[in-house]
Amino acid sequence: MIKITFPDSSVREYKKGITGLEIAESISRRLAQDALSISVNDEIWDLTRSITSDAKVNLLKWEDEEGKHAYWHSSAHLMAEALQELYPGIKFGIGPAIENGFYYDVDPGEGVVIKEADFPAIEKKMMDLIAAKEEIKRESISKNEAVEMFAKRYEHYKVELINELEDGTITIYTQGNFTDLCKGPHLPNTSYIKAVKILSSAGAYWRGDEKRPQLTRLYGITFPKKKMLDEYLVLLEEAKKRDHRKIGKELQLFHFSQTVGQGLPLWLPKGTQLRLRLEDFLKKIQREFDYEQVITPHIGHKQLYVTSGHYAKYGEDSFQPIKTPEEGEEFLLKPMNCPHHCEIYKAFPRSYKDLPYRLAEFGTVYRYEKSGELHGLTRVRGFTQDDAHIFCTPDQVKDEFLKVVDIIFIIFNALDFKNFEAQISLRDPNNKEKYIGSDENWEKAERAIIEACEEKGLKTKVELGEAAFYGPKLDFMVKDALGRRWQLGTIQVDYNLPERFELEYTGADNQKHRPVMIHRAPFGSMERFVALLIEHTAGKFPLWLAPTQAVVLPVSEKFNDYAYSVVKELKRFDIRAEVDDRNEKVGKKIRDNELKRIPYLLIVGEKESENEDVSVRKQGGEVKGTVKLSTFAVDIQNEVEEMINAGRSGLKVSK
Repeated sequence: MIKITFPDSSVREYKKGITGLEIAESISRRLAQDALSISVNDEIWDLTRSITSDAKVNLLKWEDEEGKHAYWHSSAHLMAEALQELYPGIKFGIGPAIENGFYYDVDPGEGVVIKEADFPAIEKKMMDLIAAKEEIKRESISKNEAVEMFAKRYEHYKVELINELEDGTITIYTQGNFTDLCKGPHLPNTSYIKAVKILSSAGAYWRGDEKRPQLTRLYGITFPKKKMLDEYLVLLEEAKKRDHRKIGKELQLFHFSQTVGQGLPLWLPKGTQLRLRLEDFLKKIQREFDYEQVITPHIGHKQLYVTSGHYAKYGEDSFQPIKTPEEGEEFLLKPMNCPHHCEIYKAFPRSYKDLPYRLAEFGTVYRYEKSGELHGLTRVRGFTQDDAHIFCTPDQVKDEFLKVVDIIFIIFNALDFKNFEAQISLRDPNNKEKYIGSDENWEKAERAIIEACEEKGLKTKVELGEAAFYGPKLDFMVKDALGRRWQLGTIQVDYNLPERFELEYTGADNQKHRPVMIHRAPFGSMERFVALLIEHTAGKFPLWLAPTQAVVLPVSEKFNDYAYSVVKELKRFDIRAEVDDRNEKVGKKIRDNELKRIPYLLIVGEKESENEDVSVRKQGGEVKGTVKLSTFAVDIQNEVEEMINAGRSGLKVSK
């Protein structure tokens, strides 16, 4: 008999060789139906795999990420099996589960194109295979057997992958007539999948290398209920409407020019207004928390990034070095701001009395993303990080963490991001050689992060082995209005760069010590954050952020002069307003400006001009009535102030 420990610490005895599915059945029929995979001693296994020794287990369902992963990974194999039947001779690359669904990279053969019109046939074939309830079987094989098996099928992409694997680690999965190289885990059989949809296709270079063959990447998604698929497709349509590239063009926020270069956004006046408001908002908060603003060059000597380690990490993704007339002298467009800030710290001797030393910069960095990876503002080649680096003593790490969490909360509250989760990434206790720094420093830093989160009442998920090699970190994952997850705020503890740059401070003991470096970026990058904000709000920005807060609509040309005087007066109150003086009926002007998502529409005619009034209409059709212009201006100022300060309501700020 073996002892099985459950998440609630209860222990049951089972016969040796029992499977996860059998364990689920021993608890309840419902659990056996809902379970998709099982965690065995923190490894994710198939439900049908035998457990032969004492183990800590957790049965994983659809609600669990790992459960969804097994479901969608199996679905990728199901789609591949369908493709094998429909396109004889097709060759397979890789087919992973992704955050929403799965994809498979395939080579359909010379002259064969898989088009959108073919998707229904693929879906039908997948449903046929589901109905067959094909068992999904796992088998361990030797490297030689694997090479021979896939070479016989002329699967040269798979052979390439096998050649990179260690003998004794290779597994294959078979369902029906389809066998794939895979480490799993998978569902017990195909019948678990109830609803399928092929979503799209795209070109994808093999292994992401533009010099290698271009494959066809087919994206799909599956669900355990048809209703869930229907709801997802509705959500997908809404996401298309909210696409930041579409809305950004409609609202004239940003532009991409092939002449300027791919992945290099041009911020238009209205987009610049939005971005500057975000920057000003964070700068104001940073001043309250004693950050000092700095500016560093867009380039740096190559040796700077060799010293920091960024050249080794980002060398392949960097732009080519900039050579000067001086022999052997090379500069790089900076991929990170951190090394520059280390050099600022190093400019003068530092004492423990100077710490913490907080530097902030909206610094633009550059990385060479492949053209196929570029996507609107979310993936660009030049982007601005709301970067800050805190240099402190080991004893100050916890307090600084608390203050950074405060800043992130203020931002999230002000922007009404209520749905988020925090992930603490710690080092792998069984594989410490991957990390630098002493056990003492690591324990102190990890404890500081955990205690800081506890003090804030922050619900967190802890991931072992996910820490950066230089220190633990805390990441904030925000869910937008459509339930999609975006990584925004990040806080990282770093022992590496202070070591590499030989940073020092004189302690109270009059001895030299290394400071700890904390990296922090609440927005992440301004480009990506604006993209998220556009899609989260569907372009209906909060009043304090809206590039245009009010538009004045004269009912006829006779009142254009008064309309412009209204705008002039509003500008005195720092309210961003413009006039729609088109020779159109006021009803059309209202409809058009509603589409522009402008928060307030001010209609002016004879009565308004005589009395210095405005007739106020709010975005969405709410009629507020006629008020004095000065009253409207003050009301707007108060509304903006209230929204900005909302970020602090109920927040106990760490000082």
